[in-house]
Amino acid sequence: MSLWKLIDRVKGFIVYDADKEFYAEVFPGSIERKDLMRLRKMRHEDLPTILEIESKNYNFPWSEGIFKDCIKSISYSCWVCEELDEVVGFSIVSMGAGEAHIMNICVDPEVQKQGVGSKLLENMIKLANKKAETIFLEVRPSNKVAISLYKKRGFNEIGMRKGYYPSANGSKEDAVMLALDLVSLF
Repeated sequence: MSLWKLIDRVKGFIVYDADKEFYAEVFPGSIERKDLMRLRKMRHEDLPTILEIESKNYNFPWSEGIFKDCIKSISYSCWVCEELDEVVGFSIVSMGAGEAHIMNICVDPEVQKQGVGSKLLENMIKLANKKAETIFLEVRPSNKVAISLYKKRGFNEIGMRKGYYPSANGSKEDAVMLALDLVSLF
């Protein structure tokens, strides 16, 4: 394995710039909060926090088993976003056959609308760009904040999935299907 491939592999485990933290301390206000957030690969020991964030956001959260399966799978890329060494969000994207699919992106409600979701989304797009031509996702029509984030980043509505999500009243909620063409993007 070449030195550059080894360096790229190591960088894949952590995306962090220690200089930014230094400058933020020495020159307050010189670095945006979003730039101090660290992305790294999800680990099994993150699961208690991930399950807590997931249950704060969804009436029908994923189970611990689903997350364990995603972490184990080579088809999934699972990441967390940390701020001050505390997990504040996570994302999971599957990749294969020239396509990527955002499976889950979730941010602790206490830090939503502060750049965490955007940082996680940008990371998934970069990862997908290496292996896919298009990245897809589904989102609840009622999740206006997420839809706005996706559309701002260039995702386009491509359809609806009828009765995709369970809802609190026992019926099903549709899903808006979105896609981003990575070939024309990069």
